[in-house]
Amino acid sequence: MAASVMIVAGEASGDQYAARLARRLHARMPDLDLFGMGGDAMRGAGVELLVDSTELAVVGLVEVARHYPRLKGALDRLRAALRARRPDLLVLVDYPDFNLRLARTAKALGIPVLYYVSPQVWAWRRGRVKTIAQRVDHMAVIFPFEVEIYRAAGVPVTFTGHPLLETTRPTRPRAETLRHWGLDPDRRTVALLPGSRHSEIQRLLRPALDAARLLHERDRELQFILPLAPGLDAELIAPRLMAAGLPLALARDDTVNAVAASEAALTASGTATLVVGLLEVPLVIYYKVAWPTYLLGRLLVRGVRHIGMVNVLAGRAIAPEFIQHRARARRLAAALEELLNRPHAATVQRRALAELRAMLHRPESGPDVDDVVLALLAR
Repeated sequence: MAASVMIVAGEASGDQYAARLARRLHARMPDLDLFGMGGDAMRGAGVELLVDSTELAVVGLVEVARHYPRLKGALDRLRAALRARRPDLLVLVDYPDFNLRLARTAKALGIPVLYYVSPQVWAWRRGRVKTIAQRVDHMAVIFPFEVEIYRAAGVPVTFTGHPLLETTRPTRPRAETLRHWGLDPDRRTVALLPGSRHSEIQRLLRPALDAARLLHERDRELQFILPLAPGLDAELIAPRLMAAGLPLALARDDTVNAVAASEAALTASGTATLVVGLLEVPLVIYYKVAWPTYLLGRLLVRGVRHIGMVNVLAGRAIAPEFIQHRARARRLAAALEELLNRPHAATVQRRALAELRAMLHRPESGPDVDDVVLALLAR
């Protein structure tokens, strides 16, 4: 009888990471039965989706409360699948509040649990490490500094390198990309990345477009490109882009090439900051959530001065951050102008970003996440 693995990812980045894992597993075990929760990337990688995660990716306490019935329904369906199908392994990808609840069910059923992509326990709610130690059999982490956190807690852990290192490489020249999306290769380009969730678009698209308008008023030669995140509906965004009256292209399924073709990027905090950073494109980071979420977050987060992952990894402000009330168009535009018009500022940032890429490689001949999965299945 073929082995089976349930994989659960709840956000766009997790969907991509899980799809990569699924492809690698199928290449090594063609008969492996993979099912769970995810998005288009996992479906395309041959995972049977019991739950489509596209509508579940929300951020913040207010937003989660609003979507609670839908989240609870998805959790109940996956719990039922664990009981009925009894997979040989449960692989959880990030999405901690949801996934740690599912881990408790798996533990009660005697199903081993691999957690891939650690919750940000080093930033807030450090107590979750104890919960992980109780419910998770192995951690596969993508940042090297996370290893010691779990070793100290007695949790088996493997640093598997960051999966973005494989995929964050442009596949065509800058000029070709810009022509492909109807832009002028002879003009400077700014990438706008306002998030990968619908809730983020609602809060972050407007300040990005307002900042772009200010930049364009001061320099009519500037043009803009907005890479559409997987899972977002272009029809909801396109009318707002057209109304902005800017030389702006909406790039579908081409984020890496679109960013690589840009001289600077305005990027919502999240995985996108690391994508931009690995491409060594100078960036400005911004973010906004509901005010109750922001105020509670300030009380809970301890010992972390930055929210952009490139800054967290570097331990200093490589890229400027504008959070909540500071995420205003004039400030964002001024920070982008600094990168566009002061070559030294852009060069300093690029050098710092280049150092991050080397930090995220796993040790030579070290295990990747599919090696960890197969080792757990072999037990």
